[in-house]
Amino acid sequence: MSGTGGVSGGAGVGRTALNAVRGALIGAAESVPGVSGGTIALMTGVYETLLTSAGHFITGTRIAAVDLVRGRGVSRSRDEYARVSWRVIIPIGIGMVIALVAMASVMETLVEEHPETMRALFFGLVLASLAVPFRLAAHAPMPARPDGRWGGKDWAYALIGTIAAAVIVSLPGGNLEPSPLVLVPAGAIAISALALPGLSGSFLLLTMGLYEPTLAAVNDRDLGYLVWFALGCAIGLVSIVKVLQFMLEHHRRNTLVVLTGVMAGSLVALWPWQDEDGHKLAPSGDLVAPLLAFVAGFAVVVILLIVEERILAGQQAQIDADPATAPHASAD
Repeated sequence: MSGTGGVSGGAGVGRTALNAVRGALIGAAESVPGVSGGTIALMTGVYETLLTSAGHFITGTRIAAVDLVRGRGVSRSRDEYARVSWRVIIPIGIGMVIALVAMASVMETLVEEHPETMRALFFGLVLASLAVPFRLAAHAPMPARPDGRWGGKDWAYALIGTIAAAVIVSLPGGNLEPSPLVLVPAGAIAISALALPGLSGSFLLLTMGLYEPTLAAVNDRDLGYLVWFALGCAIGLVSIVKVLQFMLEHHRRNTLVVLTGVMAGSLVALWPWQDEDGHKLAPSGDLVAPLLAFVAGFAVVVILLIVEERILAGQQAQIDADPATAPHASAD
């Protein structure tokens, strides 16, 4: 029994450490305009867990708020809070915060001084990560769709997602006037990108001409601006999380197929060689550094996937040896 406990404890520590690394990657991505934290979450295999946990947390909070006002207490909300994967999202959250604090200025400097190399790095990350939603979609059961591979409709839906994402990330910058009627929908659109792999909230603000005004409002503590923008963020986050949660629960295969296409379309924004206006250029100059960065990014994803598979294989072997440990293993 002590040996089994040691294996279980080791696997638990390994999963916690791996989730912290996943959070750090997501946080690092969020510090770079044009890179989607949702993409990193999907590529590291925690996208659905984060999304469904956020959905249950939002529902629990809504129920608790309504019941408190009516004097009913918070007992009804406990069921929703219990469905949140705390052992996953807490280490991910810690990793995100640490990475954002530690990497924000570093990443900003690297992107400014070595733009081609850094875009090549993220190009490799996203390209390799397409395997994650691709495989999940292939094994999502659906009538008249082949199990384990994609069918014609899958490729068609993915193409639509690819084209839509490519068009969005290629939009030229705009210059909207930051009024309340603009800030609320802008906030909703920008925050929605956090939950949509392939789209960057900061990039969408840039296309609307609101990226610099928003940064200025944060630095200047412009509450009049920030309150309206935060209201839009709250509306967008609640709406998109619940919609995506519903889609993954009831239309899992089609949703994963479209998300795969959206991730593929986002590669347009990560093409290493671009001018200041985002126009794509042919490869030129020093090609060694971008090529090495691309390989490194690709390799990071492959290594993470291998580590994940080995951890899961170890847990499955433990379950096969002692079925009584199955509920404990699945909870992680």
